Amino acid sequence: MKTCLVHDWLLTFSGAEKVLEQIYGLYPSQIYTLFCDPLFSHFRKKEVVTSFLQKCPKIFSNHTLYSPLFPLAIEQFDLTSYDLIISSSHCVAKGVIVSPEQTHICYCHSPMRYIWDLYPTYIEDNWGIKKLLIRYFFHKWRLWDVTSSNRVDHFVANSNFVAKRIEKAYRRKAEVIYPPVDTSSFVYYENKEDYYVTASRLVPYKGIGQIVTAFSKMKDKKLVVIGDGPEMSHIKNSAGKNVEILGAVGTEKLIEMLQRAKAFIFNAIEDFGILPVEAQSTGTPIIALNKGGAKETVVEGKTGLFFQESDPQSIVEAVTRFEKMAFDHQIVSEHAKTFSKENFQKSFSGFVKEKMGQA
Repeated sequence: MKTCLVHDWLLTFSGAEKVLEQIYGLYPSQIYTLFCDPLFSHFRKKEVVTSFLQKCPKIFSNHTLYSPLFPLAIEQFDLTSYDLIISSSHCVAKGVIVSPEQTHICYCHSPMRYIWDLYPTYIEDNWGIKKLLIRYFFHKWRLWDVTSSNRVDHFVANSNFVAKRIEKAYRRKAEVIYPPVDTSSFVYYENKEDYYVTASRLVPYKGIGQIVTAFSKMKDKKLVVIGDGPEMSHIKNSAGKNVEILGAVGTEKLIEMLQRAKAFIFNAIEDFGILPVEAQSTGTPIIALNKGGAKETVVEGKTGLFFQESDPQSIVEAVTRFEKMAFDHQIVSEHAKTFSKENFQKSFSGFVKEKMGQA
């Protein structure tokens, strides 16, 4: 069985690329992608095939300039020699052209959020001719997105939250296989210290600002913020003396801070959310917004607790409730193992074998 992999682009090693890495480990083969940064080193370069966009100016620093060309570019790959095509898609990878004799399995991280559920936000944040262009191109892109979804034989979603989004956008059912989490590196640590931690890229939708504001009101409780991004100056200005901002840190430091924290605060609506699982793997419970993928990875009263609204007062109330509760850190850690790399590999390879047997 000759197999190839398709991925949107290779610029950073984030959640989607971690999934691709595990799929590649199961099915080592050619990887077709729109463009690949020459500094990206997680796959052998001779096995990465790029599109004509690879040679476009500023493609690695500002690839959104070329987004209207993404559907055209992904359709140019000739995959006729393969029996099985596995796409890892959060944008256009699922849109490769395949024949009726081929099987196409798509691990969908999410339908393109900026043309679907986040569309009103994009429209609101722009004006004039740019706003008109966004309306026009996003309309065309939605039509292509739905049409190209019919090229997929079997969808896999990274959470029930995303599976519902796939059904809404494409009217297609998706099998849920949670993404792989490196639980073996985020080692259990029993001795917790008297501080809370949050970690994220500092952008508005991650909700770090609300967390910092909440803790600035709770002057007797310490918060450690890990991460960097456009919101850094705003967060620094609003932080009280009990809030320590570390900025970007290495993996070893991140693990250490998660291991020793009293709890991890999570205030974002994520498709899955790997960091809360990594924190649980160290035995650290979660205080999370009760929306998105966190609802599937955190067990209320057992591995953490939820707050209902993304605002400082809700976070303050959740921390107050947390202080009155007790958690078994070993149970928290054991729960995280259900999202391990090994479980992902077993589930995904089993799914592929089943569907190829039906082909």
